[in-house]
Amino acid sequence: MPEFVLVFAVLSLALGGYWAMVIFPKQRAFQHKQKIVRALHVGDEVVTYGGIVGVIIDIDVAAGVSIIEIAAGVRIKLLTAALQQVYDPQAITESAARGAGRIRNQASTSEEGEKT
Repeated sequence: MPEFVLVFAVLSLALGGYWAMVIFPKQRAFQHKQKIVRALHVGDEVVTYGGIVGVIIDIDVAAGVSIIEIAAGVRIKLLTAALQQVYDPQAITESAARGAGRIRNQASTSEEGEKT
């Protein structure tokens, strides 16, 4: 009987750890994304997950579909869930600069390793 209690306790701890480290962060990220998508309005400039920048022309909430104008007279229909964020050129530039800095740092450390 004590073995059963020990096994049950270990399994409970393992499931709790899995939930805390995997499930909960995914739920939080999903809720954050839903909050961003719900806040979108017609006329907002957005970025899709494919990296396409366009302006929202229409949102069909019931069907979960949006129409985005990516150039003058060029409209695409896509899932509203594929809209990643409101387009903010400054934030994207800063993110790209941080990424480029990280790549430069990795390249310089690998070059130093090759020299020694």
